Amino acid sequence: MQTERALINTNPKIYIASPYGFSEAGRFFYEVTFMPIIKDRGFEILDPWTLTPKNIIDSAIQFPYGEAKKEKWREVNEIIGSNNVEAIKTADLILAILDGPMVDDGTAGEIGFGSALEKLILGYRGDFRQSGDNEGCKINAQIEHFIYRTGGTIVTNLNELRKELIKCRRLLT
Repeated sequence: MQTERALINTNPKIYIASPYGFSEAGRFFYEVTFMPIIKDRGFEILDPWTLTPKNIIDSAIQFPYGEAKKEKWREVNEIIGSNNVEAIKTADLILAILDGPMVDDGTAGEIGFGSALEKLILGYRGDFRQSGDNEGCKINAQIEHFIYRTGGTIVTNLNELRKELIKCRRLLT
């Protein structure tokens, strides 16, 4: 039996939970290496780094330091957070970047929210440093639990990521 998604012939939506947008090196890897892998697997990408228009973010950046800037950032943060919540709600799959000595706190929040919504979550950790709570896990035990409880897994290199994305796409279509 075909799924409703297959009948309307759309690509599954994937939300990318990632801290890569914060640094120039991270953005380069994200845009040049990482995102093409996902696009080539036929997903519709929900990218939190592009969900909020740049001019809205720039409107807060351009304020001089002080209370007015803080207030503007509060407004912009609400827009960013709301945009990300709506994208996670519509996603079929969440791909979470788990690199770093600890999982990025925003990424961790997105994982928890997605898990509560029972979204399938795939983790990518290309970082070889140990960051688990103990010898039984690769990262924070609770975050791992949120990923595994959805039927997801954690991959540790780009070749594994390519293979898992194909599996996820088959599962979702």
